[in-house]
Amino acid sequence: MQLQEAISRCPLIAILRDIRPHEALQIGHVLIEIGFTCLEVPLNSPEDPLASIYHLSHAFKGKALIGAGTVLNRDAVLEVAKCGGRLIVMPHTDIATIHSAKKNGLYCISGFSTPTEAFTAIDAGADALKLFPANGAALLKAMTAVLPKEIPIFPVGDIDHTMMEDYIKAGATGFGLGSELYQSGDSPGKVAKSARIFYDTFRQLS
Repeated sequence: MQLQEAISRCPLIAILRDIRPHEALQIGHVLIEIGFTCLEVPLNSPEDPLASIYHLSHAFKGKALIGAGTVLNRDAVLEVAKCGGRLIVMPHTDIATIHSAKKNGLYCISGFSTPTEAFTAIDAGADALKLFPANGAALLKAMTAVLPKEIPIFPVGDIDHTMMEDYIKAGATGFGLGSELYQSGDSPGKVAKSARIFYDTFRQLS
């Protein structure tokens, strides 16, 4: 699946921080059944995040774009590529990491918090931007006044469904959803309930 296709179908990125490899397929299946098309496992998860990425990327190839979050350097990009991940999500703006992702044929969503960082990431080849931390829709609105309209922007950081409307009006393409969507040990049923709220809310607003 291509990034643009995934975004057009559902621009909500599931951040599966601290998921354990034996849980990954069940949780992934629930999310994809609801309509999610982008799943990331942060590399600072304590229990073998690369194994979770491997399981997800091979089980759901063609159905969703699977990758890693909290990718900090070129070595991490290579590890994600080796296990089948196709999406690199960064918390920061690092030119070398973006270049590595693109060189290895991966999609890259670069973190930013200022216009300077955003333009640096775009010039380096980032496919999309992650506003992190998302400190309010007013800040995003101010920055989208100068950023290229074609660049997708995903606010990330304690986003709940009640905030989505303001961010969308400010120019957000979609959202990265963390603890409000999934927390370590959550049952598939609990994740399904949370995912449905986010998915349905976004559809009503878009």
